Amino acid sequence: MTSTKKNIDALIVDPRAVAPDSGSAYPPPFDEIVRGRHRHRLSPATGLKKFGVNLVRLEPGSSSSARHWHTHQDEFVYVVAGTATLVTDEGETEMRQGMAAGFPAGNPNGHQVVNRSDEDVWYLEVGDRPQREDVIYSDVDMANAVIDGRPNFTRKDGSAFDD
Repeated sequence: MTSTKKNIDALIVDPRAVAPDSGSAYPPPFDEIVRGRHRHRLSPATGLKKFGVNLVRLEPGSSSSARHWHTHQDEFVYVVAGTATLVTDEGETEMRQGMAAGFPAGNPNGHQVVNRSDEDVWYLEVGDRPQREDVIYSDVDMANAVIDGRPNFTRKDGSAFDD
């Protein structure tokens, strides 16, 4: 009797060896909100296409994003190291290493992760990748209509930022 061994293609990476993406798709001046955020995009590095996984480092005083919520994307964060502050409609909640939070699609409670500490915060962010959705920003005059998986930023009234 012979056994058949299946070939499993798994890509293993050291997340901190993945070059960080420190840029932002946000138009000015909102791109300043995420200055000090560094994403190690693990999904492309491991060949995943259906959902995104990032190991994020927030420098002291930096934010993950403008406070927002998604119409079609579920999001999940897990604090790996440091103390993060989760900002929602209810206020601020400290999240320490090992704590997690989920943000179901369609829940209009805007959220963001902020580093109010003196040390770097590391966390995982996980989300599916809807091809069409709206991202609503709670505190700034910005909207994002995702079409074919690509962001399309405007002011909340639909006008372009170059106007």
